[in-house]
Amino acid sequence: MTAPLPSATPGSTVASLGSAHVLLTGGTGFVGQAILERLLSTHPDTTVTLLIRPKAGTPALGRLRHLLKKPVFASWRERVGAEEVERALTERLRVVESSLGSLPDLPADLDVVIHSASTVSFDPPIDQAFDTNVGGAVGLYEALRRAGGDPHVVHVSTAYVGGIRKGVFPEAALTHAVDWRAEHAAARDARARVEAASRQPETLRRFLAEGRARHGKTGPQAVATAAEEARVAWVAARLVDYGRTRAETLGWTDVYTLTKAFAERAAEELWAADGHRLSVVRPAIVESALRHPYPGWIDGFKVADPLIMSYARGLLPEFPGVPDSVLDIVPVDFVVNVILAVAANPPARPVTDDAAAAVPATRTATPAGPEAQYFHVASGNANPFPILRMFENLNAFFTANPLPRDEHTTIPVPHWDFPGVRKVEGAIRFKQRTNDWRERVLTHLPSNQRTRTALSDVQTRRADLESLQSLTDLYRHYVQSEIIFDDRRTRALHAGLPEGSPADVGFDVTDIDWEEYFQTVHFPSITAMTRAFSVRPAAVGAVVDTRPLPPRTDVVAVFDLEGTVLDSNIVEQYLWVRSNGFRKAAWPGEVASLLTGLPAYLRAESRDRGEFIRSFLRRYSGMPVSRLRGVVRSGGYADAVRRHTLPEALARIAEHRAAGHRTVLVTGSIATLAGPIADLFDEVVGSTMHERDGVLTGYLAQPPLVDEARAAWLTQWARENEIDLTGSYGYGDSHADLAWLELLGNPSAVNPDSNLAREALRRRWSIRDWARARGAVTATTGGSTTRKGDGGQV
Repeated sequence: MTAPLPSATPGSTVASLGSAHVLLTGGTGFVGQAILERLLSTHPDTTVTLLIRPKAGTPALGRLRHLLKKPVFASWRERVGAEEVERALTERLRVVESSLGSLPDLPADLDVVIHSASTVSFDPPIDQAFDTNVGGAVGLYEALRRAGGDPHVVHVSTAYVGGIRKGVFPEAALTHAVDWRAEHAAARDARARVEAASRQPETLRRFLAEGRARHGKTGPQAVATAAEEARVAWVAARLVDYGRTRAETLGWTDVYTLTKAFAERAAEELWAADGHRLSVVRPAIVESALRHPYPGWIDGFKVADPLIMSYARGLLPEFPGVPDSVLDIVPVDFVVNVILAVAANPPARPVTDDAAAAVPATRTATPAGPEAQYFHVASGNANPFPILRMFENLNAFFTANPLPRDEHTTIPVPHWDFPGVRKVEGAIRFKQRTNDWRERVLTHLPSNQRTRTALSDVQTRRADLESLQSLTDLYRHYVQSEIIFDDRRTRALHAGLPEGSPADVGFDVTDIDWEEYFQTVHFPSITAMTRAFSVRPAAVGAVVDTRPLPPRTDVVAVFDLEGTVLDSNIVEQYLWVRSNGFRKAAWPGEVASLLTGLPAYLRAESRDRGEFIRSFLRRYSGMPVSRLRGVVRSGGYADAVRRHTLPEALARIAEHRAAGHRTVLVTGSIATLAGPIADLFDEVVGSTMHERDGVLTGYLAQPPLVDEARAAWLTQWARENEIDLTGSYGYGDSHADLAWLELLGNPSAVNPDSNLAREALRRRWSIRDWARARGAVTATTGGSTTRKGDGGQV
């Protein structure tokens, strides 16, 4: 072990870590990156061991190499050069490949441990929060005890471990008496209990009913998938609610602050209680750097940033905060400077009078265990920044620099009157109910450009309201907080910095001009990071890929027949067949029979496309096969089919064939009925009807090729024909087509029904409105045609 770090004497602060061996956890996180950069750039004699877990197939060392290329290290890299960066990787930096939950043996010569790893979410499921924040701390301290050393541990916590309280919160150990071990065990058990509840028959039946209502026409696997996704989401939501509720019943804002408080207690019991040195640093809300490594440095959205950007985008029409509540923000470089100053100044070891008297003057007494020390890194006490002042800064910046709505307009920012959380939450609930009602109405209207645009607006509105509700749930305690963090010990540490220390190593929060920080540093930083001022495509009802088709011979263009290529359905096709050669005297009876059966057909169609097809095709019972083929070849039926062929479908088919793509027409009805336009395609695939003695029995010879059956057929067909589905194209009009359309890299919803339109909008698929023009269609693509089922197929 290297020489022990000196202890700070009253009125002085040691500024250097010397040649200390530092263990850093959480080095890939926001604060951890900034700590590592400071160690590399300002403490050149230190050795740093990092705990890094492998991720997505990248080993820990590979992740470290990637980490050092990030912007936070840019100034250091430029200053020292590539050779020194490589030397640091091989000599100064060491990697322990592990996560906190399962630590291997740690080095015994550690001088300082900086534990900054934790979950980055305020509201994770309760078991995840405990495993990361509490289990991670326990694993670290147990590993340090096994290593046998005596490093000074700097445990990075949060100022909000003070919980839901009013008034001054001192820099001292928490006074709660909660059994953190019992709470950890209960959190782990919670998942098992909630998982078991989610698998109860009554709960599963509800998930199935919801799945059938939304995806019944897509197929049974789609229903099962939706039901399981709903179950998993239900479990996650219950565990999030479990954590939030348990935290509030114990006096904390959320499960994040609860578990950070328990992690502190674990550090006290597992490390400080054994006589080791422990310092706890509690930052408030950490945001972008004021000075170092450069003004505005930040790595991803932090605590206040979702609120800031939601306001800029007009998504926060009102705010549930209290105007005089302090938004306690500190720049990340101030936090890092405190952590490293604390690391260099461990608690002094007290020497008892009896022990000192018994030891000769030439020897050093065996030290007694030091008491842990606590430091708040906060601005609310010395340089408060209330919510009202934040609103004024937001309003000023985004009024002068409004975000673009599109190429011609900008987003106006709202004015806040701060009506209180109850009124804000009530308004959100009312808007959600209104939006849900509007969606129900739209999904029952005919699908067209107007209704799809309205449906797109509904989906956007839903996402905005869900975001607003989430922000309200997450931040309610932080934006109504009346807690003030005492920071006298931290201010004394700063006051003791050596005279002449560079400004960028200080952490006096009274130096911060909040208007300058937000207007010139933080707001520009996060808006640049998110490209907020770039113009985004407007949310419209239809998105069409207009790029030219690439020439390829290994892809296919699959077209559904009814509603996509033909402006007709199988009911109309049946009437065309019957009207050719049908005795006029029998026609009224046929029409009456069809109208009588229509309600049953509609119910079957709403439940399952295959059920409807099976039911309706029974009407062909008793028709001779030869008569059906003759009708299909006749001028009357063929003319009707061609009149109802959509011109834009013809043009698209021609484009695909010109590009060398295979073209396939697929129908769930009788394939023979597509005969008049079969020469437009390389292949026609459809259903075959059972026949006996040359007469149709009214039954299908095999299940209809719809929804998931079509998806299974397409997968096998592509494999047999060496077709690349990721580069292929599909055109369908019904929600029943979803299962096979999503297999293709270039799906298009053509004149889609409401449910398919909703999915296409959500997935950003092409939506095509092909006009239902009338008139004879004479254009064909020519070329050879192979048709499945010629002869026996009907």
